Amino acid sequence: MSIGIEQKKPSYGIIAILLIGAFVSLLSNTLLNIALPSIMNEFKVSPSTVQWLTTGYMLVNGIMIPSTAFLIQRYSVRHLFLVAMSLFTLGTVIAGFSPSFTSLLLGRMVQASGSAIMMPLLMNVLLTSFPVEKRGSAMGMFGLVMIFAPAIGPTLSGWIIEHYTWEMLFHIISPVAFLVLLLAFFKLRDKKEKVQIKLDVLSIILSSIGFGGILYGFSAAGDKGWSNPQVYVTLLVGGISLVLFILRQFKLDQPMLDFRVYKYPMFALSSAISVSINMAMFSAMILMPIYLQSIRHISPLDSGLLMLPGALIMGVMSPITGRLFDKFGAKILAIIGLTITIITSYYFSQLTFTTSYTTLIALYTFRMFGMSMIMMPVMTNGLNQLPMRYTPHGTAMNSTLQQVSGAIGAALLVTLMANRTETYIKELTEKAMNSLPAQPTPEALAEMNQQIMVTATIEGINFSFLVSVGITVISLILALFIKRPKPGEDLLREDS
Repeated sequence: MSIGIEQKKPSYGIIAILLIGAFVSLLSNTLLNIALPSIMNEFKVSPSTVQWLTTGYMLVNGIMIPSTAFLIQRYSVRHLFLVAMSLFTLGTVIAGFSPSFTSLLLGRMVQASGSAIMMPLLMNVLLTSFPVEKRGSAMGMFGLVMIFAPAIGPTLSGWIIEHYTWEMLFHIISPVAFLVLLLAFFKLRDKKEKVQIKLDVLSIILSSIGFGGILYGFSAAGDKGWSNPQVYVTLLVGGISLVLFILRQFKLDQPMLDFRVYKYPMFALSSAISVSINMAMFSAMILMPIYLQSIRHISPLDSGLLMLPGALIMGVMSPITGRLFDKFGAKILAIIGLTITIITSYYFSQLTFTTSYTTLIALYTFRMFGMSMIMMPVMTNGLNQLPMRYTPHGTAMNSTLQQVSGAIGAALLVTLMANRTETYIKELTEKAMNSLPAQPTPEALAEMNQQIMVTATIEGINFSFLVSVGITVISLILALFIKRPKPGEDLLREDS
């Protein structure tokens, strides 16, 4: 059975349109992070409420992505992309003209429902359009989108927020999204044989509760704490639903998301490495803005500019890494990239109040250089072992794991930072109180508390970076077992 687009000569027109659409959707996701304080002030909502603009987006992605394997098999690329881009454009317009926080959140979730389809669809088209020996270069283009768009988001967002209102973030994206939609309508053509498969309703329900519950639980843990019933009950229900969902997939003739892909050892290994790297990657994405803006009082624009060289390096390296992967394979690239990531992450765990801006730029840029050698080669190496009929399931699985591991990584590292900060505040307060005069002035107490808060927060951030070093070391150990697989070797023919 032919899945997606399978042709001797890749359709670069289709790929270009899909790349632009995916770039716009990913850029829109990261643009909003720096604007959250402005949105809080305008709508008078708390940090835990405004965070739903990010958490809600991840929840919808986590719920939608598992069904993309079914959608890619059932419908043409044109049909799926037009629906996805229409939803994304509609959500962008709703968000840009939102009179209330509720309508802004609705717009974000509509955006997410379109974005969730785009990334697995693009990856599937790239994998089915190119022969195995050229897939590294093809996935380099995908990496350019997946890495470069989120990386330049903070810089662009910082500049827009300093000069305009947060609504401009959506007003800039919506005409571009509409143009991509028009291009797709007139230019996107693909031949696809009709595949009659039915979607299992119970699988959709179990998948939504399972992935949604786990994502919500871990996202809420950073704010509410692990002991909150809302957190652990949601995680328990999500975990049970996910187990039931997996068991059901093995019983279906046409599973919604086929977990048999994990019988392929290189795909299973690539998933494990990708999950741990995703968790570690969130240390810099979440902890750096806290350190730069809350502790060092560096402006949003300068915070974004600090990350720009790293973004440019990743953008330049992505296609180069793809070609190096075709020539040398994933193992050597992953080992070099992970070693660089471990070293730079360790230096990030030694931050002080006086760490220079130049040092921060150099560390962040070098860390991004290391990261550029890991994600795409490892992911492509795993997907290369899958036969063509399992490609949609492999791409959907990877996209789902990215959302889940990202949410888990964010929640884990933020919670560890908060706990370590709280413990250190108590320790420092006890020591400081002993050194103060019997009746300290209010000014002296205020100054002492301020100093303690800053010192403890830096200690909490450093501790979280140190944990991310440990997670990355696990990835490096796993990378030693990477092998170049025989392409499309159908180990599961007996299961089909």
